[in-house]
Amino acid sequence: MGRVQDKVAIVTGGALGIGLSSCRLLAREGAQVAITDILDADGKRTADDINSSGGSAHFWHLDVSREDEVREVLRQVRQTFGRIDVLVNNAGISGANKPTHEITEQEWDRLMAINVKGVFFCTKHTVPHMKETGGGSIINLSSIYGIVGAGDCPPYHASKGAVRLMTKNDAILYAPDKIRVNSVHPGFIWTPMVEQFAAETGAGVDAVRQQLAAKHPIGHVGEPEDVAWGIVYLASEEAKFVTGSELVIDGGYTAQ
Repeated sequence: MGRVQDKVAIVTGGALGIGLSSCRLLAREGAQVAITDILDADGKRTADDINSSGGSAHFWHLDVSREDEVREVLRQVRQTFGRIDVLVNNAGISGANKPTHEITEQEWDRLMAINVKGVFFCTKHTVPHMKETGGGSIINLSSIYGIVGAGDCPPYHASKGAVRLMTKNDAILYAPDKIRVNSVHPGFIWTPMVEQFAAETGAGVDAVRQQLAAKHPIGHVGEPEDVAWGIVYLASEEAKFVTGSELVIDGGYTAQ
């Protein structure tokens, strides 16, 4: 308990999956949590659950692909909580799953607007607040598919590779400001997004889960909390010497 006591943490895509677990664990470890998402009902429910359990959270509607919304929400978070110490750039979509030569410009641009521009916008408008308060921790959700390929979902792979390198570059840029920037690279985590992916294959959700489990030497897919604990670590002072790093949480997937 208390690993991020009194820190103010913003989590994008905080209503479901890894974002939801991250909000809960950050609050449990003492942070005041700004939950942001486009899923208003789920986001408000998460905030209510945290507050009723003795934590501190507030929900804001946020489409990370819109710079004006990002700027305004971050202003309101700062006004509400007084500071911003942690940014978790978690919002993302999986996008079109078809070969590169069949991807439309619209499909490519929609994914990049959320997965890449969203990280850019949120980082851009958080950094000035962190500079004013003497530092912070930015945690970008990449993926194992920001490290290796899989022969599917070309825009998703491209976006997660971009996030990986954006992280390293920003880590260098903002180190003098005591702002640490790290990326997290999950393997297959059983979230609503992955379950939807499994359903869309037509092979059956249970069968696909078994197939995904077999890809990991540890023998099963991960749970959102497996990643959320890594996020808590990077947000905490335990990671004060960690920046520009890749935290791979993948059950051994990329060790093969």
